[in-house]
Amino acid sequence: MDGNSEPAKDWALFGRPLFNDPEARALSRVGVVDVGSNSVRLVVFDGAARSPAYFYNEKIMCALGAGLGETGHLNPEGRRRALAAIHRFQRLADGMGLDGLTAVATAAVREADDGAEFCADVLRETGVTIHVIDGREEARLSAQGVLLGWPGAYGLVCDIGGSSMELAEINNGEVGRRVTSQLGPLKLRDLKGGKKGRKDFIDETLDRLQAEMGVQNNRLFLVGGSWRAIARIDMERRGYPLHVLHEYRMSGKSVRATARYIAENDLEELRARCGISSSRMELVPIAIEVLKGVVRRFKPHDIAVSSYGIREGMLYEQMPDRLRARDPLIEACRFAEAKDARLPGFGKSLYAFLHSLFRSANHERKRLIKAACLLHDVSWRAHPDYRAQTCFDAATRANLGGLKHSERVFLGLALLHRYRNKREGTGFEALSGLLDEKNQVQAEILGKAMRLGAMLWIQNRDDMGYLKWHPKKRELHLILPAAAEPLFGEVAEARFHSLCSALDATPHVEITG
Repeated sequence: MDGNSEPAKDWALFGRPLFNDPEARALSRVGVVDVGSNSVRLVVFDGAARSPAYFYNEKIMCALGAGLGETGHLNPEGRRRALAAIHRFQRLADGMGLDGLTAVATAAVREADDGAEFCADVLRETGVTIHVIDGREEARLSAQGVLLGWPGAYGLVCDIGGSSMELAEINNGEVGRRVTSQLGPLKLRDLKGGKKGRKDFIDETLDRLQAEMGVQNNRLFLVGGSWRAIARIDMERRGYPLHVLHEYRMSGKSVRATARYIAENDLEELRARCGISSSRMELVPIAIEVLKGVVRRFKPHDIAVSSYGIREGMLYEQMPDRLRARDPLIEACRFAEAKDARLPGFGKSLYAFLHSLFRSANHERKRLIKAACLLHDVSWRAHPDYRAQTCFDAATRANLGGLKHSERVFLGLALLHRYRNKREGTGFEALSGLLDEKNQVQAEILGKAMRLGAMLWIQNRDDMGYLKWHPKKRELHLILPAAAEPLFGEVAEARFHSLCSALDATPHVEITG
């Protein structure tokens, strides 16, 4: 059938869903513990392994590395709190039915004289084995975490912890050169020599890192809690409407402006407005000085915040190559459809039905269309009065990898129009500035096409028909086989005319067979 041949082939670009394969199912629920210099965190991943949901996520600010530079030992209070936290995490893992926890420790534990003793205490009291990794391995895992969300990404990954900062280059899905440094804000705070001594140390260290890493002026990916805190403050300064840190973009100019904003504001008031913890906010003025130095030396063309880091890198480490190569957005949407849609698999048929409207779209746009088709029915349990809003909120705020903020809004608006013709009075109004008028129209067309296609449920989905768009003539043809004609009732007809109105097209209905 004319409407289905090309889309069927195009859909195959993403291959057969892998979330039910044994290799992927083995990763369907994985628990990892990250013992950092500032915090100890448990994350339990669940669902589609290529783009997992955060089944459980808990962080305790222990400050294990506080005072390490002066004493050579872990902070005693932090050590006590970290041990208690890991004991709790181990019990939680038992309750969740996990086979075990994968735990890694970074700069503070590897540098402390009593680091090995602490690991032995944890093993004896909790049964959890902590793997202490060096700086280069930390950089590699953090870079792999970025690749979990951006397959094929290229640029420089900068991961800041409490006691160290790592850099790693990524290109075409591979991790290249890696370096580590002592530019963690906890360590810098305890440095002798005051503000001048700290500035000299930062400058000398960054000069060395620049010499080792060479030219790295592509994208800069920021990983770590201090960077995320700075991004929240940047959002506050700009009045940015979408408070999703992952894929938030900054520039060198905005980093400098935010550094001035931090210096000019009361830190406690700023902390409260941005929802940042007191212990994290204490480190922000030091971290922003490091970030300014990184940006000044490497001059990235843009800066992207990554919520994925070492913990996600540990999951990525366990993935087979064929799973790593998949698009995380599409895999997550396929999993959502299989789990929550009333008619799993209909998303593929829906894409074939409306493909003609977007025949000239580029790859990035087609993947958003595929994602929308897969998600078009996953919110059916919501109250009818709130389905449109539920869809919009889910798309714009859900944990979905591989989405720029403008793409989140496009996807959300398309799903909103899947359930509602009008967008007035919805959450879209607050975010409308993130999507230009042309893309708003395209999202509305997609949503209304899905709204029409959803009326054509049929057992043999190859017989549901298809749309044929003639842009030069401004004609939209709905081609229906005789078996589907009874489905084209009054409501379906009204939805077809609404779609034609959005396209400024003349409607034509053709019955075949």
